Amino acid sequence: MIVSSWTIACLLALPVLVRAAPVTRNVLEKVHDSRQGAVIYELGEISYLANALYPKAVLNGTTIQSSPDFSPIAVIVANETTITGSYLESTIASYLAGDDVFSNDFLASLYLTSAVGKATIDRSGVDYLRSLELESLYLDSSVFGCKQLSNTKTYAVAGVSAENLPAGPYTAVTQDGALSLLSTYRLYRDEYRTFITGAYPTGNGEDSFTPLGYMDPRWWNPMIPVPSRIHYWNDSRPLAGVRVAIKDLFDMNGMQTSAGSQAWIRVTPIANSTAPAIQRLVDLGAALVGKYKLAQFASGANPWDWVDEQYPFNPRGDGYLTCSASSSGGGCSVAAYEWLDNAIGSDTGSSMRRPAAGLINLEGALPLSWSQDTAGVFGRDPLQWVKFAKAWYTPELHQEPNITGLTPLVVPDNNKFPKRIRYLTDYLPLANPAAEEILQDVLGKMTALFNMTVENMNLTSTVIGANIYPEKPANVSNWVYPRSRGNSYDQYTSVVRPLKTAWAALSGGRFPPVDPQWRSFVRMNDTQLDREEYNAGLRLKNQTVSWFEKEMLYETEDSCSESMFICDIGTGGLPSFREEDLNQGRNASFLAVRPPYAAITCANICPSFACADYTIPLGQVEYQSPVTFFPEKYPVTINMIVRRGCDFVLFNMIEKMAKAGILTTVKTGREAF
Repeated sequence: MIVSSWTIACLLALPVLVRAAPVTRNVLEKVHDSRQGAVIYELGEISYLANALYPKAVLNGTTIQSSPDFSPIAVIVANETTITGSYLESTIASYLAGDDVFSNDFLASLYLTSAVGKATIDRSGVDYLRSLELESLYLDSSVFGCKQLSNTKTYAVAGVSAENLPAGPYTAVTQDGALSLLSTYRLYRDEYRTFITGAYPTGNGEDSFTPLGYMDPRWWNPMIPVPSRIHYWNDSRPLAGVRVAIKDLFDMNGMQTSAGSQAWIRVTPIANSTAPAIQRLVDLGAALVGKYKLAQFASGANPWDWVDEQYPFNPRGDGYLTCSASSSGGGCSVAAYEWLDNAIGSDTGSSMRRPAAGLINLEGALPLSWSQDTAGVFGRDPLQWVKFAKAWYTPELHQEPNITGLTPLVVPDNNKFPKRIRYLTDYLPLANPAAEEILQDVLGKMTALFNMTVENMNLTSTVIGANIYPEKPANVSNWVYPRSRGNSYDQYTSVVRPLKTAWAALSGGRFPPVDPQWRSFVRMNDTQLDREEYNAGLRLKNQTVSWFEKEMLYETEDSCSESMFICDIGTGGLPSFREEDLNQGRNASFLAVRPPYAAITCANICPSFACADYTIPLGQVEYQSPVTFFPEKYPVTINMIVRRGCDFVLFNMIEKMAKAGILTTVKTGREAF
């Protein structure tokens, strides 16, 4: 017989005579209502958050029955005009396989629409929908054309566009003839305590965020809300759905910026705008899931000097390794959690390694040094990391020369790779012979892939013997001269002075409580600062960088940076621990150790010369843990340094190395490889 779309849709209301085994689903158990209008509930052992204050969409239907209860619901936006059982089955299978938020529990109810206009559900589709044993089915009346359905469990509703309601899991609530679909997030435990707080979009149309003030009471862990990946499958933006953690140095509209300081929280308001570098991520489609811990005011503090907050835990090895310096929470969260894709950090001297000076705007972030600070991204997959970085770093967000003290930045995107690897002998070989063996293997593969040569060079002696500053006093080292001029000016004027002034007003003239590395600094006074010294430092920096780019890492017709430096940021392939005493002895290392014959640490080369420096994981070595008393694995990394402005060329180089199998994706958890 001939069956109309209206008839097929209404067949859904017919009784089912033969049933398969009943479908088993977890019952929604409400756990918590937040002051911000979020509802937290559990489905089995998994926790979820639903934004009840600002529904994602409201679908009107005159026959909808009101219910005060929240219930999970799935949204399917078909791209077919004939919806078959096999189409529905494969769609739901893809949801289950490709997303960690969606589960069968969300098939308690279903809203079905189509992105291609008028559609029909054939008999196999009807049979499949019956097999799901839905509590409620909602059909887009503009698509399926059935205005009134006889079964009270099936409703015709006025649909909305897929742009305003993408497919995936939601939470439903019905009231006054309307179905409200609430944005829904899976809550993950931050078991390594890397975050300060989770966050989710407020949904009020103002590009603001809401902090999630909820923790797992059993494990003391912050809960981090992550959105469904399904929501972004049809989003063409380059970072659509990429889950990102943000260092709590950057402002996010609607959230407190702590900078790792309880005192700073007391004297500063909640941010009413988002830092341009972070807003860029939002505009590119990234999902910002929270703000992570940092060393106070982004200082390079050791783990045992953290006072206002507990130092994050590292998932690698025995769990007691360091997470590096001020961007600690970012590095360890990316190493720990499969559900997190990237983390944004900042670098002045050793935090996370640095893109070239001036590559991205740092307005809306607390500074250590406006002229030296830069921002970077942590990732596990080299190809995804390259894609992320190249999308994020846009010329529109380059810093102005009056901030960097340097010439305007030009960033070509080509394959003009370096011709030489300069193996810096004042930093290498790595202290651990097993780690050096891994490095030498990688260098051999790089020289073959790029037709490069390797040359030894001592950077310290080269700089000491160079004629960089004609006016420099004869008894002052080239290394010391530029770095001694006005380094504290930005820290004091932008952070310390406002903090001291506001705290004194609150406390009867007292100094603010700060972590140990800041105590002497907050006692400085304005007479110890000199703007002219600061400006002189910027001029010297320009002079330093000009010399470096003429004599050391220079551009040729065939290479953006004729050579590349290779050095080690400090541990030499040895483990570095969160407990001070565990770093004693020759089988461990403190962070950012300056080799005995080097003038500065490897970490400070690019802050001095404004170059681009990226840390690349190569492999792992074994160590005997003083914590677990068991053989564990420690990652081996190396720093690749190129001329300022050659970031994208280095990204292309890393991409080629990944495709050749020289670099691979690192795993989360105890072992990186």
